[in-house]
Amino acid sequence: MVMDFSSQTPIYIQIADDIRQRVVAGELKAGDQLMSTTQYSTTYRINPATANKAFNILVEEGIVEKRRGIGMFITPNAHEELTQAGRASFREDTLAPAIRAGRALGLSPTDILTLVTTILKDES
Repeated sequence: MVMDFSSQTPIYIQIADDIRQRVVAGELKAGDQLMSTTQYSTTYRINPATANKAFNILVEEGIVEKRRGIGMFITPNAHEELTQAGRASFREDTLAPAIRAGRALGLSPTDILTLVTTILKDES
């Protein structure tokens, strides 16, 4: 993960987003331990409270659990919960704006379907 200190997005949000993305991608699995707040602060030269704030958000979401005296761990249902949430928002947050942008550029529905089909074939 690369911290973008010039970004408008707060660092604790960047950390939480990175962990979520890594869970969805399968890089972090149920039971995996996260770096400690001290490790985050040393690695990214941030205040430990910043990393702790990110962890607290993820704990509230049920993505991470704190094991007292041991550390923070990915919960058993984290991948499923994040995948379901991502699928629920994909249509409105990602696909619909992309289609509207294509239509604004003069692409027909057929043009858009052709582009999607080509991208899907390239990704296979």
